[in-house]
Amino acid sequence: MGSITAENRKSLMLFSGRGFPALAEEIGAVLGVDPTPMDAYDFANGEIFVRYRDSVRGSDAFVVQSMVRPINEWLVESLIMVDALKRGSAKRITVVLPYYPYSRQDKKHRGREPISARLVADLYKTAGANRILTVDLHTAQIQGFFNGPVDHLFAMNILAEYVESKYAGRPMTVVAPDSGRVRVAERWTDRLGGCPLAFAHKTRAPGQPTRVVAQRVIGEVEGRVCLIVDDMIDTGSTICKAADILFTEGAADVIVAATHPVLSDPATERLRNSKISEVVVTNTLPLPDDKHLDKITVLSIAPLIARAIREVFDDGSVTTLFGGLS
Repeated sequence: MGSITAENRKSLMLFSGRGFPALAEEIGAVLGVDPTPMDAYDFANGEIFVRYRDSVRGSDAFVVQSMVRPINEWLVESLIMVDALKRGSAKRITVVLPYYPYSRQDKKHRGREPISARLVADLYKTAGANRILTVDLHTAQIQGFFNGPVDHLFAMNILAEYVESKYAGRPMTVVAPDSGRVRVAERWTDRLGGCPLAFAHKTRAPGQPTRVVAQRVIGEVEGRVCLIVDDMIDTGSTICKAADILFTEGAADVIVAATHPVLSDPATERLRNSKISEVVVTNTLPLPDDKHLDKITVLSIAPLIARAIREVFDDGSVTTLFGGLS
């Protein structure tokens, strides 16, 4: 009877893709669990091979993969990792995606367009994933794309604690860079004690979804520290244009808080040349050396993810753990 109990005891195993292994190692350090050794390499034709060196049978497996460039390679690698775990008889497989790939393709804007965020969810389910754990989805509806539990974590508290400690005592306004971020900005105003809310109304160039051609600010910004909040910074166009108009409207200072530092070119150059004094991000994605700027502050997301993994493993409540937002 004792041997059966030992065999049935749950085992937490952590697995790291090659996209950003340093984050998985940091998560493992918080959990006290080392990532399981894995052989992973590319064949001459580009196909990916994965094999775990240790038995995964009966384990509660957590696959951590950060979707850095080349994003499609790491997406496929994570799918192959899940398949290998399924065929190795892992008991439960949770895919940990600090940054959910294709999250901006969450609906059809015109005919004959894909809903790629849904396709990604279907691929993970087909590969054998039982659960997805992710941080700050671009839109909450993506949670419904996966046929299984989705733990949606928020980095707001991590970012807000830093902002509160550094800018305490200065009058602040939270700014949504567009109308789609207003609900996120409202949560920020509540978190920061009810400070004013403003938003930038922007018009995009026809047929060019990444090009903003005009903006105006609605809200109280004159003489205040303006905190622009967003889920990600990609090319930096939106936040830099918002910062320009905020200074035009009399803002005393402009800072930015965003979870995912995608930083596609020419984002670094735009941020360097902007009047934005500080950009606070997390390490859901790595920041390459050539994209480091003195004004960019990186906070670790590892403790948040590690706590969520522990809660999932212990069959606890992730929603309760993170203030009912998950």
